[in-house]
Amino acid sequence: MKRKVAVITGATGGIGFAVAKRLGQDGYTVILNGIDDEAGAERVKELTSEGIEAEYYSFDVTNEEAVTKNIKAIGEKYGKIDTLVNNAGGLGGRSRFEEMTTEFYRSVMALNLDSTFFASRAAIPYLKKGEGASIINYTSNAAWTAGGPGAGIYGTSKAGVNTITKALAKDLAEYGIRVNAVSPGTIDTPFHAQIKATKPEVFASWANSIMLGRLGQPEDVAGVVSFLASSDAKFITAETIQIGGGQALGI
Repeated sequence: MKRKVAVITGATGGIGFAVAKRLGQDGYTVILNGIDDEAGAERVKELTSEGIEAEYYSFDVTNEEAVTKNIKAIGEKYGKIDTLVNNAGGLGGRSRFEEMTTEFYRSVMALNLDSTFFASRAAIPYLKKGEGASIINYTSNAAWTAGGPGAGIYGTSKAGVNTITKALAKDLAEYGIRVNAVSPGTIDTPFHAQIKATKPEVFASWANSIMLGRLGQPEDVAGVVSFLASSDAKFITAETIQIGGGQALGI
């Protein structure tokens, strides 16, 4: 029986790598994407040393041509894709609307929404050949709250991810391809390294706004992604799962 194949964008560190590792432990061949080739090589080395089949593909998820070319190459090599995890994304910086440049606006939308569209579109022909195939996207509380000061366009892009998740689910249901999203809360990753180093008291205080009294770990997200990709979730589609320890409700 052929191993299942999972493609994880932005997988050279943080949550993306934790997801790649977990899916590898679940028996998938994992394809890591990123733009830091040195980190990509290190991550693959780490995974293969644990007996996980892994490969790294270097491409920028905001580059339509590069995404299409590389996803197609992966699909042709393995004959299918079983799971696509659109993990790549980010804040992209902060800007209030009055001062916001069109370039900044487009870069944040590209990083979060365009990337999800490009990768999903390219993967669909190969997901159709997969087993229990699914797409898992990443949204954020900012999709509902519109984000904090300067993060409005980030929130807007993630609201787009919410909608494209449901739209893809509708579009692909006839092929048995499920599409869901996860919405991580505050997760302790290198994403927060700067504030952790410069304002440790602020970083530590974030746990106070979380019902379960701690920050999330990348493995907390990886476990939910693993579930959504599995046959245990075969009747779940068009859903978004909050992974924030109750943070979205406030306390």
